[in-house]
Amino acid sequence: MANTYHLEIITPEKVFFQDEVISCIFPSEDGFMSIQRNHEALVAAVVIGPVKIHLKDGTWVECATTEGFLEVRPDETMMFAQTVEWPDEIDMNRAQEAAERAKERLRQKQSWNEYQQSHIALARAMVRLKVGRKNRNIE
Repeated sequence: MANTYHLEIITPEKVFFQDEVISCIFPSEDGFMSIQRNHEALVAAVVIGPVKIHLKDGTWVECATTEGFLEVRPDETMMFAQTVEWPDEIDMNRAQEAAERAKERLRQKQSWNEYQQSHIALARAMVRLKVGRKNRNIE
């Protein structure tokens, strides 16, 4: 299709996604950014959050990602992230337990580093729950 471009999402373990897409919306430090065909060259930090991919057949899919970066080239866009999960790969019970543990750690007196780690753990758990719930139609 003329309005598509190649998107690749890579983690340290695998190539998570690789296909032609219409657009990709990802969480950045400045908010959500949308990449479409012929986007200018760009390197941007990816933060914890949902990634929405507009597939070439017109449907949308969503996944949960953690930290990484995204590079837009003339012929492709590549996202490198520590972890990325499809909604059906998310263990909702495990994510809920991780959120509760992180909330409890945040209530305790901690060093700045411990606070930051707890805050990141909570953000990861919350995005996993959000993406997982949306896929399962859970409020």
